[in-house]
Order: sequence, then structure tokens, then C-alpha cells
Amino acid sequence: MNMKLIDFDDAMVEYLRDPEYAAALLEECLSYNEPETFLRALRAVVKANSNMSAVAKELQASRSSLYRALSETGNPELKTLLAVLDSVGLRLSVAPRTELQNATPSPSPTVPFVRRPG
Repeated sequence: MNMKLIDFDDAMVEYLRDPEYAAALLEECLSYNEPETFLRALRAVVKANSNMSAVAKELQASRSSLYRALSETGNPELKTLLAVLDSVGLRLSVAPRTELQNATPSPSPTVPFVRRPG
């Protein structure tokens, strides 16, 4: 029986184009609390779904600045991170840490009502 081999990078591109898979991958990378791991994965998702030049143009930034921001030593601004995620059909969300969910419940925090202008 002949086994057909496929290129790993080509296979990963197909997975990374799936928004559910990409979101799960990025969420898992965030759980390691290692920003460089998250940025490496985000860069792979962007490359699989678009090209860095197109995303940089959409962000009104240079391609090299986008590569720098998403490098393992990068430290992108929140607006850059949000725009990059949006460019690949993803968004940032916040959730309680799992270990806190299992702790003794504390009184619910008081959140001030914020009135929107207009």
C-alpha cells in the first residue's frame, strides 16, 4: 500500500484558514502565558489567511513594522492586535481564569453604569 505524503506546512495552512481552529490555537497559545508563542501562532494565522503586505496596508503600516510587531520579541499595541485579528476574521475576548472559577465565590463586583453620549 502506497502512502501519500503531504507537506506539513501546506496541511497547516488549511487548518489555519479555519476560523474555529485558528481561534482554538490562539486561545491555547495564550494559556501558556508566553507572548512569543501567541505572536508566532498569530503570524502563522495571518500568513495562512492573507499576506502580510495586505494586512499592513489595511492597518496603514509598513510590512516590516507588522513583521516586527508580530515577531517573537514584538510587543504590538492593542489597536494593532485588534486590527490584525479582525483582518483574519477573529476578535479578542476576555474570560475569567479557570482556577478562579473553581475558587470560593466572591461578591460580584460593582460595575458602574456608563452612559454613552447622545
